[in-house]
Amino acid sequence: MSGRGRQGQPGTDLYPMLSVEEATEQLLAYFQTLEPETVPLLESLGRVLAEDVYADVDIPPLSNTAMDGYALRAADTAGASGAAPVALHIVADLAAGYVSEVLVVPGTAIRIMTGAPIPEGADAVLPFEDAERNGKVVRIVRPVQLKANVRDAGEDVHKGELVLHRGRRIRPQDVGMLATVGRKQVQVTRRPRVAILATGDEVVEVDAPLGPGKIRNSNSYSNAAQVLATGGVPVLLGIAHDQVEDLTAKIRQGLAQKVDLFLTSGGVSVGDFDVVKQVLAAEGEMTFWRVRMKPGKPLAFGRIGGVPLLGLPGNPVSAMVSFELFARAAILKMLGQRNGERPSVEAALVDGMKSKDGRRHFVRVRVEEKDGAYQARLTGDQGSGRLSTMVEANGLAIIPEEWSSAPPGSKVRVMMLEGDL
Repeated sequence: MSGRGRQGQPGTDLYPMLSVEEATEQLLAYFQTLEPETVPLLESLGRVLAEDVYADVDIPPLSNTAMDGYALRAADTAGASGAAPVALHIVADLAAGYVSEVLVVPGTAIRIMTGAPIPEGADAVLPFEDAERNGKVVRIVRPVQLKANVRDAGEDVHKGELVLHRGRRIRPQDVGMLATVGRKQVQVTRRPRVAILATGDEVVEVDAPLGPGKIRNSNSYSNAAQVLATGGVPVLLGIAHDQVEDLTAKIRQGLAQKVDLFLTSGGVSVGDFDVVKQVLAAEGEMTFWRVRMKPGKPLAFGRIGGVPLLGLPGNPVSAMVSFELFARAAILKMLGQRNGERPSVEAALVDGMKSKDGRRHFVRVRVEEKDGAYQARLTGDQGSGRLSTMVEANGLAIIPEEWSSAPPGSKVRVMMLEGDL
């Protein structure tokens, strides 16, 4: 697929501008869940589970006490009061990790520690602080309810029960559950390798001197951080000049490293020196290169050397927002993660803004809660070169295409970039 328009650019008639949904659907069709791999339990934290996990035993495996106290028969305490206390003989002590060989029979009790299995014959536990002990006798001044302070076998999880679903990103509590069901090793999805390449004669490495007209390569590091945060492995390839030969060589170097996705930034608009689309059309196939959104209208996508390539815009905000909407979705699909969408809230815009270009706007905002409702305040001028507005933002307010303006107080959906408000 190499249809070209003027100045060697792919013909726009072959690649109409897509909606965000259309672009997402076409892009995700190129990706499948990657193969699983087995890792030690602690290394599974933050990874995506590649198997359903079932309990191998009841949890807890035996009925046990929820606190230190006396294991007894609830019926023995019926009618107990300060005026008529019940006296029970202590016939044994039982610590956690041991099973009592002594039965609780009428008129007896066993001193028991938290987590110890309930002795046979007992059906309740009286806390130490609610009893009076005198040598081998415990005095009880009020009735004890049946099953009081007893945790039943299987109360948490039954043997054979599904405890963790495939596609779940593993959290610390999930690691604890995996340990509880005896999983020292876990199957997780292989992390996708994502090649990252900046383009442009104006771009220099972050530690290079800034000559006239030069800018530092922030995009590669922003995008690499986004890859890491999503669960992928970034493969930094440096910078390609605005020359077809140099860009082609850099892309081939990346493909040789067996990547699952190729990300470039810059070189995808309509200028004479924007060469990503040229290389993509010449070396592989291109699916689309324009999306009805702001920031991020120029967005090239296709496949080269059998690997999907997403050409992000060069402006830093555009590159990050485009990653959020498209590259993140692709990585999550490769990971097989369920429910990976960012959470969203409805918020009232504090600042008004105009939107007359027929594109869906993703506006950098700071969301705060006030009087039980959310408010979204713009983090500054919405120019796509203002990375500081992303630094201050915790969400992207979504202004629909059909809106001509969004006056103050407008209720909008905000895609949250952070969990805290």
